[in-house]
Amino acid sequence: MTSDRLPWQLWRPEFSRFAASFSPIKKLMIPFEKAPRDAVLGRIGQLEVRLVRTRRELHAAQRLRFVVFYEEKLAQVTTGGMTRFGRDVDDFDAICDHLIVIDNAAHEPGNGRAKPKPKIVGTYRLLRQDVAMRHGGFYSQSEFDLTDLLARHAGKRFLELGRSCVMREYRTKRTVELLWHGIWSYILRHKIDVMIGCASLHGTDIDHLSDQLTLLSRAVRTPDEWQVRAHPHHYVAMDRATGSFSERQALAALPPLIKGYLRLGAYIGDGAVVDHAFGTTDVLVVLPVENISPRYITHYGEDAGRYAA
Repeated sequence: MTSDRLPWQLWRPEFSRFAASFSPIKKLMIPFEKAPRDAVLGRIGQLEVRLVRTRRELHAAQRLRFVVFYEEKLAQVTTGGMTRFGRDVDDFDAICDHLIVIDNAAHEPGNGRAKPKPKIVGTYRLLRQDVAMRHGGFYSQSEFDLTDLLARHAGKRFLELGRSCVMREYRTKRTVELLWHGIWSYILRHKIDVMIGCASLHGTDIDHLSDQLTLLSRAVRTPDEWQVRAHPHHYVAMDRATGSFSERQALAALPPLIKGYLRLGAYIGDGAVVDHAFGTTDVLVVLPVENISPRYITHYGEDAGRYAA
């Protein structure tokens, strides 16, 4: 799976399983005003990447997620709250950091002329292990048993990635480059050792996904050191091909986001999880930072200085 292509060249909006429960608005009253204002992590032209600073920005990121996941990808809205507010919301939002890409040159129509109005055009949700453990665990623990994995690597710092999406008209090299740059900056800032997170194959027909799942199981399944499994009540075996199959075609059929993770050096856990409500089949990505190819580190800079503002 060697390639000179960078992760952004393989990316599309992530559509992984997300909790259906709607959190009361009062739970989302994060005390942003008490937190230091985060500096811009990177900039390309009019686009910049940084963490959410205000509740208004969080709500804008949630609205973007709603548009991509529910309106564009047609996930099933299971609560009236999401429809009423037009935002993708769950309990984890209140404890996560939210990485956002902002277009500072965006405008909105005014009375006879366009008014400047920067807008959020991309987002990624980040949950550090120390925060997760104080609030009941990681989001992905609803599908995968992380207990042994975390215990085996008790001295390492884990970071969960999720809820990634980009506005349709901004799905370009620059936007996704900035998201990856922001993640790399965050990893360095918090001395992260391992990234984890759910990623999705499109569809719930396991027979149709057989070759893709088999390829992931045989080629990049987590070694013993990083072994992790789906919960028994969710577990779907991944090594399913009974005869020969085209690895090239199976690789080509994988969602670009998963291919991007693999090119960085990620493993895939044992067992998939079918989510009929959202029309996806989820796998767990495990990406030790030490596995990341040196060419990617060189590209973004050992100090994340490539797109530094």
